[in-house]
Amino acid sequence: MTDRVVLEGRGLVVGYGGRPIITGLDIALLENEVLCLIGHNGAGKSTLLKTLFGLLRPSAGEVRVDDAPVDDAEPRALVAKGLAMVPEGRSVFPSLTVGETLRMAMWATGLPRHEQRVRIEWVLDILPAITEFLHRRAGTLSGGQQQMVSIGRALLSRPRILLLDEPSIGLAPKLFQDLLQPIRQLQKTDGLSILLVEQNVREALKISDRVVVMKSGAMIWEGVPSDLEDNRKLMELY
Repeated sequence: MTDRVVLEGRGLVVGYGGRPIITGLDIALLENEVLCLIGHNGAGKSTLLKTLFGLLRPSAGEVRVDDAPVDDAEPRALVAKGLAMVPEGRSVFPSLTVGETLRMAMWATGLPRHEQRVRIEWVLDILPAITEFLHRRAGTLSGGQQQMVSIGRALLSRPRILLLDEPSIGLAPKLFQDLLQPIRQLQKTDGLSILLVEQNVREALKISDRVVVMKSGAMIWEGVPSDLEDNRKLMELY
């Protein structure tokens, strides 16, 4: 981890139908770190990730990548800058096979055909379990397998900044760790920067370098995982 900021939100104000969800929020993701964002339901965590990835437009403030404002905040433009996002709920197409899902993702990101086989092999090296169900329809997979496909799909663009929204939903703690440990290893070897939104706080802190707590659309605390070893401190923040 370095002190160089790769993704930043400055003074963000975001809402739906004129109702603010995020109010004047600042957040910075550093190069080669896992930043864990936690907070109660409705705090605005998913709204923040969607804003950082260009799925929502802030009514005030700005998103910056590599200390430069993002003029075109559409997801495709952000993918070109090295961002990828794993949305909450996995969002797989149940009627497609896993292989078809991955090929469609490469087409959507404009990856040249001659690079596609190598890119899939790279993802399968990181998440080798996908090989076992590559030809199965995504709708027949378990929750953990679907989440693995969703992460693999995001990795196909070889991002340097990865946004993960609630990847543990419906997963047992061990399966959650089995899923994220290869991503943590990739982060260490390739310098990947990860912003992880997670409700399973204890498991998420095991792979995080830094933690921020969000409440009612604002950041209320920042520290390191060891600061939250005392459950009383964690309960105070919630």
